[in-house]
Amino acid sequence: MTARVPGSKSITNRALLLAAAATGVTRLRAPLVSDDTLAFRTALTGLGVRITETGDAWEVTGTGRGPVAATDADARVWCADAGTAARFLPPFAATGKGRFVFDGTDQLRARPLRPLADALTALGAEVSTGPGGALPLTVTADGLTGGDITLDSSFSSQYLTGLLLSAPLMSAPLTVRARSLVSRPYIDMTLALMRHFGALTEEHGDGAITVHPGGYTAADLTIEPDASTASYFFAAAAVTGRSVTVPGLGTGSSQGDLGFVEVLRRTGAEVEITASATTVTGRPDGRLTGGFDVDMGNISDTFMTLAAIAPLADGPVTVTGIGHARLKESDRIVAVARNLRALGIHTEEGPERITVHPGAPRPAEIACHRDHRIAMAFSVLGLRTGGITLDDPACVAKTFPGFHDELRRLFPGAATPQGI
Repeated sequence: MTARVPGSKSITNRALLLAAAATGVTRLRAPLVSDDTLAFRTALTGLGVRITETGDAWEVTGTGRGPVAATDADARVWCADAGTAARFLPPFAATGKGRFVFDGTDQLRARPLRPLADALTALGAEVSTGPGGALPLTVTADGLTGGDITLDSSFSSQYLTGLLLSAPLMSAPLTVRARSLVSRPYIDMTLALMRHFGALTEEHGDGAITVHPGGYTAADLTIEPDASTASYFFAAAAVTGRSVTVPGLGTGSSQGDLGFVEVLRRTGAEVEITASATTVTGRPDGRLTGGFDVDMGNISDTFMTLAAIAPLADGPVTVTGIGHARLKESDRIVAVARNLRALGIHTEEGPERITVHPGAPRPAEIACHRDHRIAMAFSVLGLRTGGITLDDPACVAKTFPGFHDELRRLFPGAATPQGI
């Protein structure tokens, strides 16, 4: 079976900013159309960037510089629930001129921004934040000159990405030393996309990254399918004993979350990755092998996919290295553990880990916490377990509005969460 997985959110939003900062017109083919990417696109248009739709592509007319706010009023930027908007756009604004106020929903206001605010202040911007170093965040900008800074990256790699993306718009080189960096594959993705748009970057032996000034040049790009979203369909193949292929997601992918299929390989699934596609095939009886520990710190957006199906394994599964997942749309370790316990599954948790024991899930309502990944992960378990209900099935619109329809299309004979 071939899964219709939409474009990568991570690539779409990075490419939107790069195209906005570039000189010329960029055509982004097959972008993800979801709540988060639309929020990011709307925020950019509010900053003066022209974006039009042509068929299945977005055409972005870049400004070749940072945004300029009106002299008589603040530029107000609504980020909705999009963490990428709150973390990528303030550095972009700081390279421009004027006063910019960033805000978002209560859920986004609960996510930390202090390391980014401190970094922008160190680089010369005037920055103020809301309570606890979070939104609303105000940037008073008159350009950035670059410099040499150390950045706390233990909460999220998105602070570093935000600085790197806008560094070519600074007047001198920027060198960043990321302390306790999590999710390194996302930085590799960022650097690859920056180079695609003409940036000059250097990676040093001590882990520091230097970006040279010079701006960006428009460069068309086709957005590959989202590897994080694909994880749910790959896991579904494993637990149903079927085969699922995602075309366009292959050996050349820049997305670290494709590494999730190697975790599925440890559960006994068959995995084939070619230049043009990835296929996962489950055992005929849908049996999963457990009894292992796995560090998913670099692919933490997929740990919930594994945790949700882990009760079906023949031994306990422990996921480690995921402490930073507590600071996402929800405290994902706590949310997953509580939902598994509601299903009658013995689950243990620690500051940076979760252990899930084998068991027969009983019917229960899943508390999604407005978190798309919780809803999608437990929907996969629902293919094998009747009686699962989601309290907020629509929250999947953050990254894949058509998720439930696609799951039903691929697995028409299997159980699906009730009420959808």
